[in-house]
Amino acid sequence: MTTTETKTAIQSATAHFKDKLAGKLYKYHCDEWDIDIYYRSSSSMRVESKIMSLTQNGKAADALVESIILKALDQDGNRLFKETDRATLMNEADPQVIIKLASQLNNTDDTMETVTKN
Repeated sequence: MTTTETKTAIQSATAHFKDKLAGKLYKYHCDEWDIDIYYRSSSSMRVESKIMSLTQNGKAADALVESIILKALDQDGNRLFKETDRATLMNEADPQVIIKLASQLNNTDDTMETVTKN
């Protein structure tokens, strides 16, 4: 038996996901804010469930901001925004930029022309 054959189903599932999370960062340049924002093509179900829950409860704007807070990273993979930035993003940032950025961060199509590999 090979190593792969001896893995349990849960070991295979978690190993695959760890590889995705450790993979490359994608870069998006936000012209309006003049910053580079990095993100991964995947996130945990815990992160996705927070966003989905807000959306399902009719809080689309909150879901967009939550996406940015949880998924926007710097070039080292650290979060760009803190939980305490939520109110500022909700009240003092351009809604069109929020929508555009959240859409980019939630897009998992790695072949998009606007995505530049890091």
